[in-house]
Amino acid sequence: MSPRLLLVEDDDPIRTALRWALEDEGYTVDEAVDGDRACALVDRDPPDVMVLDLMLGRTDGYTVVRHVRRAHDLPIIVVSARADTHDIVAALEAGADDYVTKPFAVKEITARLRALRRRAGGTPADAGRRREVVLDRHPDEPLVLRPAAGTVSRGERPLPLTVTEFRLLCELASVPGRVLSRAELLERVWQHGFFGDERLVDVHIRRLRTKVELDPGAPRVVVTVRGLGYRLDPQ
Repeated sequence: MSPRLLLVEDDDPIRTALRWALEDEGYTVDEAVDGDRACALVDRDPPDVMVLDLMLGRTDGYTVVRHVRRAHDLPIIVVSARADTHDIVAALEAGADDYVTKPFAVKEITARLRALRRRAGGTPADAGRRREVVLDRHPDEPLVLRPAAGTVSRGERPLPLTVTEFRLLCELASVPGRVLSRAELLERVWQHGFFGDERLVDVHIRRLRTKVELDPGAPRVVVTVRGLGYRLDPQ
């Protein structure tokens, strides 16, 4: 069965070119030209993946991403004419998994989508062999990762991690106590080393901490090693 993709773009020529390319890749493509329509489509029947322009008028792409993330962890690639760091980070903080700046080659979008689908389809091999990993043995709210089941919980509460956040946690948990550089995490999680923008790692680590740490301002499980990268320290 073909994966379903929601393409949200208000520029007709760009939307048409992307739709043709994505259909050639095997996607069934639904289209929306504004943010309100995109939110309605996701609420009615969530797609498998979304490609979303940021600048959509009244209901912009940031709003759409936040709306989707309230209930769904589907992979989202944001497309933007703005290359400013503030705009890119804001899109990632809202919940996007990846971004591409305009102008872009259509093949770049399809390559990113293939990488997203690969990592959505499984967990890292080392972590996947372990059915349950306790990352924080807090007496009341232990943090438990179940790689094979694709879940993370704090006590009795399941944590709503996105695909990217879950992959990050699995990769760090597969080598506890070892520092992984941003470049290594890009290669392991995003799986397209040619991109190499380390802001992706930093923003997603911040988002991950807000969900798994008891005090995100003083993280104890996912720690920063200055100048080197990130390390998972089981508690």
